[in-house]
Amino acid sequence: MELRHLRYFAAVARELNFSRAAEQLHMAQPPLSRQIRQLEEELGAELIDRRARPLRLTPAGQFFHGQAVQLLERLAEVRVATGRIAHGRRTWFGIGFVPSTLYGALPEVIRRFREAQPEVDVGLSELTTIQQIEALKAGRIDVGFGRLRFDDARIEGEVVTEESIVAALPAGHRLARRKRLGLAELVGEPLLLYPAKPRPSYADQVLDMFRSRSLAPAVALEANEMQTAIGLVVAGVGYALVPRSVEGLHREGLVYVPLGDGGVSSPVIMNCRAGDGSGLLTQFRKLVMAVAGRPAG
Repeated sequence: MELRHLRYFAAVARELNFSRAAEQLHMAQPPLSRQIRQLEEELGAELIDRRARPLRLTPAGQFFHGQAVQLLERLAEVRVATGRIAHGRRTWFGIGFVPSTLYGALPEVIRRFREAQPEVDVGLSELTTIQQIEALKAGRIDVGFGRLRFDDARIEGEVVTEESIVAALPAGHRLARRKRLGLAELVGEPLLLYPAKPRPSYADQVLDMFRSRSLAPAVALEANEMQTAIGLVVAGVGYALVPRSVEGLHREGLVYVPLGDGGVSSPVIMNCRAGDGSGLLTQFRKLVMAVAGRPAG
């Protein structure tokens, strides 16, 4: 599949007429029809119902059209940004993050960085820690914020903070009025883990909190996202263990109770490429540590 196939299909999907689409593309209709046929053969799916009058997209065609438009729009943005960078007008700086870090100091860091560097295009990508490591190596982002420690010579990780863990419980739960809870008291309750995949992840950190104390939690369900897990807590399906900064997420029917066990925490780790001494990254790292109230490493 080539970029021109996306452009050709987008034009046909927009016009629902091969003649008008060919005219817009400044080409003859027969070659355009052949290109769309080739695309359908490669995908193994009929995208356009040619028997309908007027033409219409099949369900597969509707899905592919939405994806094609997003890709073409994204490529247009990349082309414009690349031109700006090539002419020295803009610099791009990519930041990856796991969702839970947005409840801590990261939003303030991003706000201050954008104010201090108005000529920099800041790209934000929601990625798991594993995905961040891959994106750093590939040069798709410049820094990532996750919760897992990795032993990789190409990646340099620095702990920004250690967040204590709290139990998110339904407001009507029998333990919701407690000022503090122990993990042993939660063992018999249905635990909601997140994310379900990919692993390892924060879910494994939660399980290790129990295993290190020879406890076996009753895992009721594994959710893909933290927000989903929180919603299930409100619905009374179970409880979740979340970093303390998530207390900033206020939901009716939800109560957060601190854990009394010692050493129960989850780190926020800032990862970047080893040996990356760029001035922009250096400034960003100093800003992160300043907002976190820690000296820069």
